[in-house]
Amino acid sequence: MKPAANKCQGNQTTITEFILLGFGNLPQLQTLLFLLFLVIYIVTMAGNILIIAVVVADQHLHTPMYFFLGNLFCLETCYTSTILPKVLASLRTRDRTISFSGCITQFYIFGSLASTECLLLSVMSYDRYLAICKPLHYAAFMNGRFCLQLTACSWVSGFLAPLPAMLLISQLTFCSPSEVDHFFCDLSPIIKLACSDTFMLEIYAFVLCSILTLPPFLLTLVSYVSIITTILRIPSTTRRQKAFSTCSSHLILVTIFYGNLVIVYLLSDSDALRDLNKMFSVFYGVLTQLVNLLIYSLRNKKVKEALRKKALDFFVFCKKSDISS
Repeated sequence: MKPAANKCQGNQTTITEFILLGFGNLPQLQTLLFLLFLVIYIVTMAGNILIIAVVVADQHLHTPMYFFLGNLFCLETCYTSTILPKVLASLRTRDRTISFSGCITQFYIFGSLASTECLLLSVMSYDRYLAICKPLHYAAFMNGRFCLQLTACSWVSGFLAPLPAMLLISQLTFCSPSEVDHFFCDLSPIIKLACSDTFMLEIYAFVLCSILTLPPFLLTLVSYVSIITTILRIPSTTRRQKAFSTCSSHLILVTIFYGNLVIVYLLSDSDALRDLNKMFSVFYGVLTQLVNLLIYSLRNKKVKEALRKKALDFFVFCKKSDISS
């Protein structure tokens, strides 16, 4: 296969910044979008931090399942902070520029977090598989050291894997105008602006995505096939419902994550579907974190009980403080 020819001969320039077109074609909705995204950002950040604090503070939640959950919400907090602050600033000031280094950094962090989430979700699936299908061996397998190793491998692998792609992007020459038809710096719209050959970058991106998504997805799929098969064999309806409730939130989260991943990155990139793709990207990069927060805070009984208990303790503490003052 021959390397691709330069895309725009004679129009090469040194790019120091990009313009994120984002929602610039909707000027009448800028204020509404700003308020909407601001509410989403505040609720998501506050909710994620609250759940992390509750998981750390409540002794009843010091189990492998909630250790992984705490890591997931820490990751979701980073996700939200990588994209939304820049989107909010652009909507508020109408300044849609982002420096070259800032764009590459945003791409790297977003790609690293997405890679880490793929691995972490598969680890959580394996945890649920052991808890339901191998309950007698669960404590022996899922000890504190092993949980820490699994989590550390997910984070380290997730942040190391996109490094070569970032280095390849930093060596590209870009064409003017430097307009990125997206609301954040993703790989596909950046590649479209390159004048130099992107063959190696596209090959690496394809291999990396295949390695980081397909094996974790298959592990998750196999785990849940085994889990559902085991649950259906339980004779007691009450026990079946209890067993399924321990993994239903994670199953919904996995479905949303991979469903959005497929729609956003396998959807045709034609002009007709570009706005639709951007809409799903908003859900994938912005709304998914809020949805995940609602799923775990509303469906998980232990999390709800811990939140209720901490809220009651805080209320009692405030009341005692008022009385003593």
